[in-house]
Amino acid sequence: MLLPFVMILVIMQMKVPSEKCKELFQAITSLLNPIRTAEGCLRCDFFHSMEDEQILCLIAEWDSRKNLEKNRKSEWFMVLRGAMHLLEEPCEIISCRRLHLGDLHKVSHIR
Repeated sequence: MLLPFVMILVIMQMKVPSEKCKELFQAITSLLNPIRTAEGCLRCDFFHSMEDEQILCLIAEWDSRKNLEKNRKSEWFMVLRGAMHLLEEPCEIISCRRLHLGDLHKVSHIR
């Protein structure tokens, strides 16, 4: 039996002081190719908030939790963690798993 495609979405929202924005932008854009070519990465994009110029957002999709966890030990992830010292406040990280029709019974607040 084939297991369903899992897909993990990781959203990193970062608030950076305006004087550090260019430095963080350069650090993260230099990591986009290594992230995108990492085993299990389906997509990785970098965004700038339309409402607040201090907010940057990195979104990555992974094919499995296993590959996501494996990449958290990679060199590019260590560089990303190091860049977090530029932030004004701690980075908000949200990890989500794609829901499938069969998962609806698992979500208790849907009636």
